[in-house]
Amino acid sequence: MASFDTLNDWLSHLESIHPATIDMGLARVSAVRDAMGLRPTFPVVLVGGTNGKGSVCAMLSTMLERAGFKVGTYSSPHILRYNERVAINMQPVSDERIVHSFAAIEAARGETTLTYFEFGTLAAMHTFIDEQVDVAVLEVGLGGRLDAVNIFEPEVSVVVSVDLDHQSYLGDTRELVGFEKAGIFRAGKLAICADPNPPQSLLEHAANLGTDLRLVGKDFGITRLDHQWSFHMGEVHRHALPVPALRGEYQMINAAAALAALEGLRPLLPVGIGAIKRGLLEVDWPGRFQVLPGRPLTILDVGHNPHAARALADSLKRMAYAQNRFAVFSMLSDKDLPAVVAALKDEFDEWFVGGLDMPRGQTAAALTSQLHEQGVAKVKPFACVADAWHAALSAAGENDRIVVFGSFHTVAEVMAAKSTHA
Repeated sequence: MASFDTLNDWLSHLESIHPATIDMGLARVSAVRDAMGLRPTFPVVLVGGTNGKGSVCAMLSTMLERAGFKVGTYSSPHILRYNERVAINMQPVSDERIVHSFAAIEAARGETTLTYFEFGTLAAMHTFIDEQVDVAVLEVGLGGRLDAVNIFEPEVSVVVSVDLDHQSYLGDTRELVGFEKAGIFRAGKLAICADPNPPQSLLEHAANLGTDLRLVGKDFGITRLDHQWSFHMGEVHRHALPVPALRGEYQMINAAAALAALEGLRPLLPVGIGAIKRGLLEVDWPGRFQVLPGRPLTILDVGHNPHAARALADSLKRMAYAQNRFAVFSMLSDKDLPAVVAALKDEFDEWFVGGLDMPRGQTAAALTSQLHEQGVAKVKPFACVADAWHAALSAAGENDRIVVFGSFHTVAEVMAAKSTHA
């Protein structure tokens, strides 16, 4: 049995013990769950979707915490530190806490192989049980039906959006993807769908299971006012709600999904209007249309698929005029670059492109060639994202705008460079 003293050593070990990064299926991780006796006695919320699921987890967790509950939140991927994935009351847990859980999993798994994500999922739940949380909010990593978080029984399930991403695993149509996302639904339990045009496959799966499915625009929704909004779901009405601290027009629907999930939890975990308002005002979720302080105006966005690109373009169109608009961009090789660029190419005057030196990363030359093929004329290539970021900063004036996007790794490199530069 392996044993390591540091979190970094453990993470290196996790990357080496399974031949594949992704191995769809629940049998192996369920077997280790059972060997460890990981049976939460607190309610669990599963949150899936192509985009928006992390923001919903953050808003839901913050509102629950502001109501006085102890909340465990599991999300992925992280931006700078692995600990971001496992939080208690929205604060990352310590290295020692994660190492303790990793050691318990290693002792229980025997010859069973686990992927990096499966190991992390079990560690999160082991931590939440040890820490005696009141509720766990778990973000689906990929899909839903065969994702590791689906080994735990939810009190409420949420599908935020359904679009194309990870097609080699989930399928290349919204109907196929919708079926995978709906795999987190349960018979007789509440499920929330915040996609305004849900695939038929999702609706049919819910009906066949006997899930209590609530749809945005039909069973719950929002009304926008000038600087406030209201939420309604059945007989429940929440008025004079503040606009969420998370920027972007799409965050209104994400907030509605979080409030709908709260209604499902209300018999067990009642949350008052004061905690709801504080949670919306105080939620923090870096890298999601995150506007940095100062000039030039700088936005960090981890969007990396066509659905996210369209949402980013919509949010940019709603912003004040910028004299020059710069993109700092890099993208992994298995993502749909043409569709992402098509959604955003009119929003930038010049692109600063950096290479990503990692598996599935692309060189600046390869990215530049693809951008030219998509009709983007002004592209400046750099060896790494940090160099592209510094060049954009040097080129930008006070009235300009810089948007960093294309991958979690792109945003992470800029955050790290910004921290070092500061």
